[in-house]
Parts: sequence; C-alpha cells; structure tokens
Amino acid sequence: MSAAATMAAPGKPGSGFGLAVALLAPIALVNAAGFLLPVLNLARMSFYEVEPTGSMREVYTLATWAKMITDSFYGELLVSSITVSLGITLLTLLCSYPIALYLHRSSGTWKTILLVLVISPLLTSAVVRTYGWIAILSDSGLINNALASLGLGRVRLMFNQIGVVIGLTEILMPYMILALLAGFGRLDPRVEEAASTLGAAPFTVFRRIILPLTLPGIALGCLLCFVLAVSSFITPKLLGGGRVFLLATEIYDQAIVTLNWPLAATLSLIVLGVFGGALVLYTRALRAIL
Repeated sequence: MSAAATMAAPGKPGSGFGLAVALLAPIALVNAAGFLLPVLNLARMSFYEVEPTGSMREVYTLATWAKMITDSFYGELLVSSITVSLGITLLTLLCSYPIALYLHRSSGTWKTILLVLVISPLLTSAVVRTYGWIAILSDSGLINNALASLGLGRVRLMFNQIGVVIGLTEILMPYMILALLAGFGRLDPRVEEAASTLGAAPFTVFRRIILPLTLPGIALGCLLCFVLAVSSFITPKLLGGGRVFLLATEIYDQAIVTLNWPLAATLSLIVLGVFGGALVLYTRALRAIL
C-alpha cells in the first residue's frame, strides 16, 4: 500500500468523533464538578425554607423567590449593582485606553518595561491594594491631608460609592489594558499613515480608523471588567464600610451574618443571570462589529 493510501485511511468511520469525545471528556468532567454541580446545588438550595435559627429545612417553597420579587430593596440592589459596575467599567475604559494604545505602539525595551508595570499590580493581592487605597482616601489620608495643607476642605472619599468606584477602577485597569492589547491586533499603523497623508486630522483618524478597528478589544475589556466589578466583594466591603450595598456584599451578609443561605443562593443565581446577559450582549456586539 502506498504512503498516500495509508494517510487517506486513518481508521474506522466515527473514529474522529470518538477522539473528540475522549479529548473533551476531562475538561467536561472538571466543569461539571467545579461549576455545574455547585450551580445546581445553589438552585436547589434557593427553594429551601429557612428557620429563625438560621438552619435550613429541605422543604421546597417559593417564599424566597417571592420575597425577591415583592421586596423593592432587592430590585434597587440589582439596579444599583449593575449601574455602579457599568460606571466602573466605563471609567476603567477611559483610563486604560490611552495607556493600552501607547503600549501597543511602543517597541523594544521600553515596551517591555511598560508591560511589566501594567502586569505588576496583578502580583499583589486585591486586599493589600484596597488597604493601600484606605490609606490614600481616608479622612486623614494622603489626599485629604494634601487638601488641608492647601487650605481646602476635606472631602469624604470613603464609606461611599466614590471610594468603591475609585478603588475598583484602579484594581481593574490591568485587566482592561491586557484585554485591549489582545484586541489591538487589527490595528495597522500603515492605515493611519495613509489617512494622515490624505489630509485627515488626528481626531478624524482616531474616530474613523483607530476606534472602529479596536472595538473588539473594547468589547472584551468591558465584558471582563463588568463581570469582575459585579462579583467584586473585598473592595466594596472595605472601601464601602458596609454602607454601599451591592450584590456580592449582600450575598456575603446573607450567608455569613444572617445565615439565610436560601436567600444568598437566590442572589447568587441572579448574579449568574447578570453574567449570562452580559455574555449575550457581548456576543451580539461582537457579531455587529465583525
């Protein structure tokens, strides 16, 4: 048999499907054990009945879901969490885009140094970075001491949404920058040079060429930062001081403080629903862009 005939007959019909199943089975089992089963357990737990002592009874009821629908607090909590997360995502994009664009256009040793500076915050725990912001934003912190030395009044930057937005924006900037860099592959400097040669102003070049070509990176970065902002717990808890109510902090309070695990499970499923909605919007936006 010739070599060509040997290569043309790899095996029995269906062997390719069996190989695909064998290759995908390990990761499918890991996802089932690490994600699917816990989510199903949360769904089951959300229908349990909770007693005044905090213990759960395996009696299925719709009381927790009815409370979520009828109590306006949870509707406001959902809207507030999404609104704050969208604001953080937008602010992170505005702060990160110029850095990512400059880093994309850099080369050589200087680009390596800048990339290390961008990645280095990820090597530090978010708890440590949040405590650093406490030292900066507190009433006796760096910013307020500087304002006082200039004869200006002190500004309350902690235990409110301002501190949470500032802290999360800085913490999420490395993720946004890396996502933008991953999506800047379509950006060709020769196209920009051609537009400039034809007389296009710098702002026109940015609006008509740079921005449209970098939209995939913007969409990816916004999705990543929005998901991280919605699920963030440490920074809102510390910088908010228990006065900023978001989905993640409420889940912690219900599960650890009040021991209302069915309500915490229900809120967790709502967070997953928000993630799913964000992913659907990202997919549609990406199809529209490409």
